[in-house]
Amino acid sequence: MRMNIAAALTAGTILISLAGCSAAPESTPTSETQITTSAEEISEMTTEKTTSTEMSATSEMTIQTEETATVAEAERSMTLKIGEKEVQVTWEDNASVEDLKKLAASDLTIKMSMYGGFEQVGSIGQAITRDDKQTTTKPGDIVLYSGDQIVMFYGSNSWSYTRLGKINLTEKELKDLLGNGDVTITLSLD
Repeated sequence: MRMNIAAALTAGTILISLAGCSAAPESTPTSETQITTSAEEISEMTTEKTTSTEMSATSEMTIQTEETATVAEAERSMTLKIGEKEVQVTWEDNASVEDLKKLAASDLTIKMSMYGGFEQVGSIGQAITRDDKQTTTKPGDIVLYSGDQIVMFYGSNSWSYTRLGKINLTEKELKDLLGNGDVTITLSLD
């Protein structure tokens, strides 16, 4: 079958002529079928395709931006302030600390309470990932208790905790900071 296609743009209309097609509609007395599409209709089809492509590209950029933000957040270091004093902490590399970093991205303030003469305990406000193991803590240890409480030690205890980090201060400095009444701590990302 031989197909001859001729296209002409006339007064905002595209005319496509198909000559020699064997299946011409019954209402057409000749062997030539004409399809007429206005320039406006073609413009609308092109706009729809472009908009769809732009939306797809925007969605991909949004996903990439969220992934980049998550990676950047994970790479940022978390700081701890006890009252107004910023202290150096060596944080564990685990899922609990990653969850804590997400909460610290918008500054997390926790009211702590003295407990047992050897620790300060405070509620995080929600449960985070935990991997509790029987642990004997030492002064400076920061642990997660019951999945939703942070505990900082200036003494020692043995219980099932998830390790979060270690405050890099001497036992005396820890006792001075944590052993003289309730404190407020702030976790934030650098």
